[in-house]
Amino acid sequence: MLYFAYGSNLLTSRLKKRVPSASKLNNALLPDYSLTFNKKSKDGSGKCSIIPNAGSVVHGVIFEIDENEKYRLDRAEGLGFGYNEEEITVYVGEKPIDTFTYIASKSHTDNSLSLYHWYKTLVLEGAREHSLPEDYIGKIQKVSSVIDQDEERRNSV
Repeated sequence: MLYFAYGSNLLTSRLKKRVPSASKLNNALLPDYSLTFNKKSKDGSGKCSIIPNAGSVVHGVIFEIDENEKYRLDRAEGLGFGYNEEEITVYVGEKPIDTFTYIASKSHTDNSLSLYHWYKTLVLEGAREHSLPEDYIGKIQKVSSVIDQDEERRNSV
C-alpha cells in the first residue's frame, strides 16, 4: 500500500514504530492543498492535517507499507475518531501516483488550537530528514508553538 505522509509521520523512525514495514519510495507533492495544525488532539493541542487550497502545495513522502500492518497505522492515527482515510493523487515530478493519507474531519478541527513544540519538532525533523524544500521547512518553522505543560508527555516523545 502507498501512504502519503506529511506531518509527524514524515519522521521515518516514528512511522516505523507504528508500521515496521514502512519503506520510503519518494518525496512527492500534493497540489492545491495546504498544511494546517488544526486537528484536535486528545491532549488538547493541534496536530497536522491538510485542507484544499488552490495554488498551494503540501510536500511529503510516499511510503510503502504492508497491507497487514495498515490497521496499526489506522489505530495510531485515530481513524474514525477525528481522521478520515482519503485516496489522493500526489506527484513525483510530472508522474501522478495514487496513495492514501489521513485528513482531519471538519468536526475535529479548531483553528484556535495551540501546537506543542515537541510535535512541531517531529514534523520539522521529518521534513529535514527527507530534504523537503527549505522554503517549505521555513513556513513550518514560523508556525507558533507552545511548551507542553505535561512534562511526562513532553519527555516521552
